[in-house]
Parts: sequence; C-alpha cells; structure tokens
Amino acid sequence: MDEHVIGLISDTHGLVRPAVYNALAGVDVILHAGDVGGDADAVLNELGLIAPVRAVFGNTDPPWDARLAAELVYTVGGVDIHVSHGDEVGAPTPELLLERYPQPVLIYGHTHRPLIARVGDRLVVNPGSAGPHRFKLPSSVGKLRVRDGGVEAEILELPG
Repeated sequence: MDEHVIGLISDTHGLVRPAVYNALAGVDVILHAGDVGGDADAVLNELGLIAPVRAVFGNTDPPWDARLAAELVYTVGGVDIHVSHGDEVGAPTPELLLERYPQPVLIYGHTHRPLIARVGDRLVVNPGSAGPHRFKLPSSVGKLRVRDGGVEAEILELPG
C-alpha cells in the first residue's frame, strides 16, 4: 500500500508561522493555493525547507512571478489534483469550482475559510489562511492523503 501525503497551504501573505513546520513535517510535497505575499521567494524558500513546493498566484501576487502559476495540476498516486487561488471564479464555492474544473480533487484559497467538501466522488479543499489573522478566522493548513486511488483530507489549525 503506497501512501502519498501532500501539504496544503494558502494565503500566507508573506508570513510562514513557526507552527507550519510541525504541521507539515513529513509531507512529500506542499501545494500553495496563492496569495503567497510579501517576498514570495522568501516564503517559498522557507516552505521548501519542509518539502518541495508548487504554487499558484493569488489576487495579491504578481502574475509575472516565474515561481507562481495561474493554476496547476499535480498528479500523484493516479489522482489529479487541481490547484488555483479561486478568485478566478469570483467568490469561490465548491459548486463554482466543480463546474469549472474536471479534476477529482480541487484545492483553492482566497476566502481564508477552511473547508472540506465531498461532492459525489470529488473532493474540494480550502486549507484556510496560514498567514496573518484576518476576518476573525483561525490560521490553518491542510493535508491530503492519497492511497490506492482514494483521497482523504484534514484541516490542521495552527496555534497562535
């Protein structure tokens, strides 16, 4: 049985909290769903100390940053995972994203609200915001576990 563990992070807005290192320790890769913010290279390099990072840009990131894609599809264990910031559909909801993208797993950010939604055999995850506190919401990250073609998600609240 082969298991792949993917770290999910979004809306860092220039801040890598110390708790992120423990929360995402041991993941195979980190997928960042945009609004990297601040010095994007510094944020991505810090996250890269944990695991390799793939990232998309959000509405506060410059779209010309070569390390940030508009969207990406990451395939692991035979499962296609689509990552975008979500703002490209306006106010993102699982329904809007499921209409737009065909992949079985969709990761997005933008709203700062952690969410896991299963719709049929598809999964939509927003890991929430790992950056500065905004909107009276907790800071959080997520993990995906891909095993035997199945996918499970969890949200991890960050202390502080």
